[in-house]
Amino acid sequence: MARMFRRQMAGVGRRAPLKIRLIIALGIALFAIVSYFLKSDVNQVTGEKQRVDLTEKQEIVLGLQAMPEVIRRHQGEHPDQKAQAYVDRVGFKLLNSLEKRLQKKGLKNPYQFDFHLLKDEKVINAFALPGGQVFLTAALYKQLETEGQLAGVLGHEIGHVISRHGAQQMAKRKLTQGLTGAATMASGEMDGARMAQMIGSLMNMKYGRNDELQSDEWGVKLCVGAGYDPNAMIGVMKILERSSGGSRQPEFMSTHPNPGNRIEKIKAFIDKLYPKGLPDGLER
Repeated sequence: MARMFRRQMAGVGRRAPLKIRLIIALGIALFAIVSYFLKSDVNQVTGEKQRVDLTEKQEIVLGLQAMPEVIRRHQGEHPDQKAQAYVDRVGFKLLNSLEKRLQKKGLKNPYQFDFHLLKDEKVINAFALPGGQVFLTAALYKQLETEGQLAGVLGHEIGHVISRHGAQQMAKRKLTQGLTGAATMASGEMDGARMAQMIGSLMNMKYGRNDELQSDEWGVKLCVGAGYDPNAMIGVMKILERSSGGSRQPEFMSTHPNPGNRIEKIKAFIDKLYPKGLPDGLER
């Protein structure tokens, strides 16, 4: 039914006079914009007001539903139980750091975290699904040189979850899709849709880079709270830089900031959060 409606609307877009197309396009755009701004919620962890497309419970369910397919795409979970236990130990030290931080503010972590070491030895990556499922590929795990570096990677991914970046991006994507539909209707041509999609993609990429930097800041906070030196995160950035082989895309066209630029941002976060210096005895 929805597909038939889209085909009918596409036909209207090609046949209708410009004035009618513009009226319909305006309606589609207004609906998308109003719907986006109605999706307002206050983040229980950060206190930040956000536009999100899911409740925390829905994020957890979505993450659990997507988890099997993610694991399958990366050749399954790693068979080394000792390595998995190590990842779990570091991950839950960071979560304990988060819980202590939230308790001081009378807040509670609404998410259910699990850490998965994946068998994939080709793709150097770590990522998180909404709701608390965190993944690390064997390819990246084997590159890490210290426990502090592992903590930095996991802390960054925890930051994505508690900042609700997944739900936030889903809301933005729906807004983009609505505006794309409006552009298609207004132009009556597919070229208009392609142009709108390009603009929308660049908008979302910008937000993606900001999300990465926000998660880096959380990584710094959680590492220090768990007893790790956040400067270890700089080592992770250098590993990512080496693994790129110097052939990465320009930063503007990437959802992940250039590792070299992130190093400067991490240093700035450390200086801002700990102006009198880091606590003594932190593990690298």
